[in-house]
This record gives sequence, C-alpha cells and structure tokens, in this order.
Amino acid sequence: MQAFTLPEFYLTYPARMNPHLERARAHSMAWAKEMGMIDSPEPGGGVVWDEAELARHDYGLMCAYTHPDCDGPALDLITDWYVWVFFFDDHFLAHFKYTRDIDGGRAYLDRLERFMTREGETAPEPENPAEAGLEDLWARTVPAMSEDWRERFIESTHNLMVESLWELVNIEQGRIANPIEYIQMRRRVGGAPWSANLVEYVAAEVPHRFAHTRPLEVLRDSFSDAIHLRNDIFSYQREVREEGENSNAVLVFEKFFGIPTQEAAEMTNDLLTSRLHQFENTALAHVPLLAAVKGATPDELAAVTAYVKGLQDWQAGGHEWHLRSSRYMNEGAVSGGLGGPTGLGTESLTPGRLGLKRRTEQHTFVPNQPVGHLPVPELYMPFQFRVSPHLDTARDHTVEWAREMGFFEAGSPWDEQRMRGIDLAHCAAMIHADASPEQLDLSSDWLSWGTYGDDYFPLAFGARRDIAAAELCAERLSEFMPLDGGETPAPASPLEKGLGDLWRRTAGPMTEPARAVFRKAVEDMLGSWVWEVANQAQNRVPDPVDYVEMRRRTFGSDLTIALAKLAHYELLPPWIHQTRVVRELETAAQDYACFVNDLHSYQKEIQYEGEMHNLVLVVENFLGVDRLRARDVVADLMKARMEQFEKLANEDLPQLFEDFGLEPEVRGALTRHVDLLKDWMSGITEWHRQCVRYRPEELERLYAPPPVEVNASFSFLPSGLGTSAVRVRPANV
Repeated sequence: MQAFTLPEFYLTYPARMNPHLERARAHSMAWAKEMGMIDSPEPGGGVVWDEAELARHDYGLMCAYTHPDCDGPALDLITDWYVWVFFFDDHFLAHFKYTRDIDGGRAYLDRLERFMTREGETAPEPENPAEAGLEDLWARTVPAMSEDWRERFIESTHNLMVESLWELVNIEQGRIANPIEYIQMRRRVGGAPWSANLVEYVAAEVPHRFAHTRPLEVLRDSFSDAIHLRNDIFSYQREVREEGENSNAVLVFEKFFGIPTQEAAEMTNDLLTSRLHQFENTALAHVPLLAAVKGATPDELAAVTAYVKGLQDWQAGGHEWHLRSSRYMNEGAVSGGLGGPTGLGTESLTPGRLGLKRRTEQHTFVPNQPVGHLPVPELYMPFQFRVSPHLDTARDHTVEWAREMGFFEAGSPWDEQRMRGIDLAHCAAMIHADASPEQLDLSSDWLSWGTYGDDYFPLAFGARRDIAAAELCAERLSEFMPLDGGETPAPASPLEKGLGDLWRRTAGPMTEPARAVFRKAVEDMLGSWVWEVANQAQNRVPDPVDYVEMRRRTFGSDLTIALAKLAHYELLPPWIHQTRVVRELETAAQDYACFVNDLHSYQKEIQYEGEMHNLVLVVENFLGVDRLRARDVVADLMKARMEQFEKLANEDLPQLFEDFGLEPEVRGALTRHVDLLKDWMSGITEWHRQCVRYRPEELERLYAPPPVEVNASFSFLPSGLGTSAVRVRPANV
C-alpha cells in the first residue's frame, strides 16, 4: 500500500514533449553501457542497475519532458547527464549509504571531484562508472560555457556530490534534520541548482552581471525547492519506507510537528505551492524591475527570459515524469498541466490545483490589527551572556555619535530619549564582550545605524509603497562604501552621513578583499530593506523559506558576523566559510537571534506598525493557526536550531579539523569564531529581555502622539507642487 494519498498539486505550466525522445532513449542506453553503468556490481552481490532497470526509470522521457525545445544532440547530452547523476546517487547508496562507510564515501567523493577540471588540469584515469561518465560529460559540456558559468556549474556539481556525506552521517546517527536545515541542505544535495545550470545549456546562459543578483538567486532557489519538495512527496515510499533514508521533507515535517504522514505530505505540498508562487512573483515582479534598474540590453533580456521559460518547462516536465516513472509512488496522481477555467477536461480543476487558497492567504493581510501583547515562552539558551566593562562609556559615546550624524533632527524617527531606551550599546557590550573601548564604540555605532535604517525604510518608503525610491536610496548608500577608500558624495541624510563615517572607521585598516566581503554584507542588508518595501507594496505575507533567508539580512546578522570574521580574515582560508559545518553554524545562530526578535517585537510590528515581516505572522499565515500556536512553533524551531548549533560545535567542528588537517592557528580562529557566535546569541537574547523597546507600556507611550512630518531635507519623500499633504507616522523605536 502507498504510504499516503498523493495531494492535489499546483500545476501552472503545461508539460510538452521533445520530438527527439526515442533518439535520447537509445543514445542514453548505449552511453550507459559504454561507461560501465549497466551491471555495475554492488557490494555483497547484485548490480546497481541492469538494462531493464534503466529502461524502467526512463530518463530519456524525463529529459524530453523537461527540455521540450532543444535539438537532438543537446537532448542526448542532457539525458546522459541525468543518467550519470541518478547512477551516482544509486551507486553511492549501494556502496556507502547501505554499508554506512563514511570514510570510504569521503574518499570516493574527493576523487570524483578531480574529474571537473579547469584549464591546465588533467583528470586521473577513471576507476568506476561514475568517474568515467563524469570525465566524458565534462569534455562534451564545458567548451560551451563561459568561465563564470563553468564555476557555477562546478559549485553545484560539487554540492550535490559532497553533501551526500551529510545524508550518510544522518543515516548513521539516526538523525532527522530540522525543517530549516533540511530545506537549505536539500537544495545543495538534491541537485536542482545543478539542473538549473543545465537549463542554461539548452536555453541561454544567464549574463554574468545578472547571474548573482537576488532575483536570479531566488528564481534558482525557489525552482530548486519546488523540484525537491515534489520529489520528496513522490519518493517517500521508496526512500523512507523501503530504503531507510531520512532525508525527505515529508518525514521531516512528520517528526518535527508530530503529525500523521498524510498531513505531513499535505504540508509539504503546501510549501511546494508557496515556493512556486515565489518563483512566479519573482519572475513577474522582480526580474523586470532588475532589468530596468540595470539597463538590460535586448540580448540580455532575451537570455534571462529564455532561462525563466526553461525553468518553467522543467517544473512542468518534471512533474509529468514523476507520474510515469517506476522509480516513484504515483498511483492515483492527476496528470496534465493547467488548462483554461472552462471546457472539456477542466472538471478536475480545483482551488487547490489552481493555488488560489495559498495565494489568497498571502495577499489578504489586514495591517494594524489589535493583536495584544505576545507572551514570550521560556527559550532554550545554553550559553551565559557576558558584559563588557566599557559599557557606560559606549552608551555616552553612541548617543553623541547619533546626535552628530543627525539622528535626532526634527522629523527623524528617533530622538535621544528613545535611543537611550533602546540601549544598543548594551547589546554591543554583550555580543562583543571582549572588545576594546574603541571597538565597542564602533560596534555600538553600527548597531545604531542599522537599527535606525531598519526603522527609517518602512517609514519613508514602505508607508508610500515606493519601491523605486527605496532602490534609489539603497543604491546611493553604496556610494559611501568605496572599495578603494576614495572620495564619497556629500551626504544628504543622516543615513548617508552615518554610513560614510562608519565605513571610514571600519574599512580603512582592511585589505581590499576584506572590504569587498564587508561591503557585500552591508549591501545585502540594504537590499533586504527594499525587499520589505516591495512586499508591503504587494501586501504580500512572505513565503516561509524566503522569509527565513531574508530575515538574516534584514536583522543585520550577516553584517554583524562579517565584522567578527574580519578579525581573522587573513588567517582563515576563504573556502572554510563555505564548508557545511561553518555555514550551518552561522545560519543556525542567525536564525536563533532573528527569531528572538520576532517573538519580542510581534505586537510592535503587527499592531502598531502594520508590518508583515515577522516569523510568528508568517507561521500563522502558512499553517492557518492562531498566534499562540505560531509562537510555539517558532520557539520549537529556535530550540531545534540551537541543538543543531551545539552538535555542529561539539561534534562536527572537531571532525572538520581532522578531515582537513587544519593548523592549530586556524583551529583556534574557528573556535574563537564559534565562541563569538555563542556570545552573539546569548547577548541578543538578554538584550531583548531587558530592553524597553517592545514592552506594551512603551508602545502605548510612543504611539500616543499624533503623526508628524518626516523632514524632507534628509528623506527621499516627494517634494514640490501637490506633495504638501504627504504625512507618515514615525516608526516606533
């Protein structure tokens, strides 16, 4: 029996068939035989695949559905790539997952990577079918790629191979990932970003200056998540019930929420629908804006459009293939893409398949509802906060610095009383408890500037739904962070003046590569503020995955951690920050701190500011639960992320030291980095407990005065004839 009844899927694009299907089937079978994939032995007897097994999987059909418009030779190459990747998955399963051979799996993957050669490199002689296949495919594919495209392809191929060890270790330990960890790790190990790179081969290469922008990253990520979530639903029976795997979203939700399998499958499908909506919203709203801002040429616009269409074709074709492949549980599934609302064959169309329920939920938010105070539950915090002895001096300094920058000018969202109540120096004194007086002053000033900006953007731009002005403000702020340390424009606002001063004091002693890292962290935060304005303009409650990932930026956590990294930037090799252990340590810490803020700021943001960027609200909206149940889900996520952090710090980090043979100085620097993350989480948690910013009595006091006009001399609000009536409320601080 099937483990559950398949849910109704949101299908927006009709699946189409490539006319070269039979050619691809015949070619891929012959190629697999040539590479030695057919009848490749398993440990203890048996074979990974025989000819009948490969025919049943029918990867030619999958590629004909997912790439309906490419010519015959291109379809042959694409199909060979998918034969290789599925063989690799099953070969690794048979040789290392079933046998729980972690060391052997690591050696296997290390050697396999050597077949992705760059210019001047030579691969070793292949010793198994996976190596032979990769060597052949690399030689046939790479000549068509630019250097940037090739590096992106290497990265995505590296991820899907190397992160298989994460799955293997979890199986060995009987550990099921938490939902946030699972989504971001599945994106790396599942291979869909790799598929997006191959879409460029048959559609069009994404121009370099667009490839690394947020809209294109969101397209890739939402595309990837949707593919993986769909696959998890169809493959649950085989992977979880038959093969004993535990890397599956249905299982993750089943265990985390303590719900039946059927309900977990429906929840997985709801998230799949939400990610598809995210893809559509990005393609239709944000990509055109990006093209306009960057002044895209007709050729660039055509390439990006073809790429988006290629991703859409993959979604439709991938679903259709899952309905037909013997590899998956597909009994009772509904076939076909979305047709018109009436006529022959439309009787099966329901609100679920149309995605109307999820879309309506996201766009019917009513701001400023009287939600009342949200009691914060007891939170799991295993680390003790510490306080710098220089706190009092930093408090006085930061207030004077804010006055000098103009934060207290008439019409500003802040005044001195409010800033002293926020007491950001107290927060800095705990997250950088060992800082010198000068370092603590600088840290306090950065927290003040970031909090001021985070309050200012919704006040100046969000209330007016003015995305263009928010973009202009963010772009101009970047001019105050010159990588060469050169001149900057004359500041026209406290935000600009403050950033210019902070950049000179922070970036001056840095090397240029370190400046680039730090500048990107600041620009990511600025971009996240624009993202919030865009959501307000659409009255759109964020998708859960997009919210979590963007919350790290809106909170300024990337910036804060970037400051910490700079203390040992020259000591640590750049690749170390891209390892799973370090990356997951940082994102787990970021999520914990961000969610602390969302719990404490719920009433302030939802009731008084009309905001929708709060995880409690996002969970309410997505799960359809009340605020208290949503609060408890957030607290459970925080506990899961903290427990993951502890495991990474206590078990995985020492293993990382051994695996890479790291020198004592590097080990010491990474250990100090982890200790700083502990201070960061514990300090932020304590600051929220003590700060008056979120207390009901303070909120009532701050919102009692009537609205005031924002000083147009330092804002980007409109001025001139017909604009005198523009007024906005001051943001609560």
